[in-house]
Amino acid sequence: MPKTITSPLQKKLATMLVELRKKAGLRQIDLAEKLGVYQSWVTHLESGQRRVDVVELIELGRIIGFDPADVVRKLNKR
Repeated sequence: MPKTITSPLQKKLATMLVELRKKAGLRQIDLAEKLGVYQSWVTHLESGQRRVDVVELIELGRIIGFDPADVVRKLNKR
């Protein structure tokens, strides 16, 4: 099993989060401000340099406007 930070699943999640953010009309800086973090945190998240835990996924869903369960279902499809 590959380390999760470099796994294909992690990369797929990062790509999905970028698409969802853009679809919501948010820039990285906008998302960072809503989350109360630095833009670099969002950059690392979206580039796959940092993992997303379940609580963060729920918070991202609340702010961006997606259902975290739907994201997980899509990730689970191969």
